[in-house]
Amino acid sequence: MAVVIRLTRRGAKKKPFYRVVAADKRCPRDGKFLEILGTFDPLKEEDNIKIDTEKAKAWIAKGAKPSKTVESLLKKAGLGS
Repeated sequence: MAVVIRLTRRGAKKKPFYRVVAADKRCPRDGKFLEILGTFDPLKEEDNIKIDTEKAKAWIAKGAKPSKTVESLLKKAGLGS
């Protein structure tokens, strides 16, 4: 099973809110996921990224691949290289 760390969209119309999740690559964007790793709120100016870095490190160590967007969010959260 290929695991990817990606965003799922939550929130209302024109008010997006995203969860950072570990999910099977074959599942749809807003479908089934394995674990919630954090949140991202693009409408906030400050403190808009909340990611549990320990969970993210554990999933990456198990072989999960972050999407491009999540990779940039992890860098901002202090996890990336």
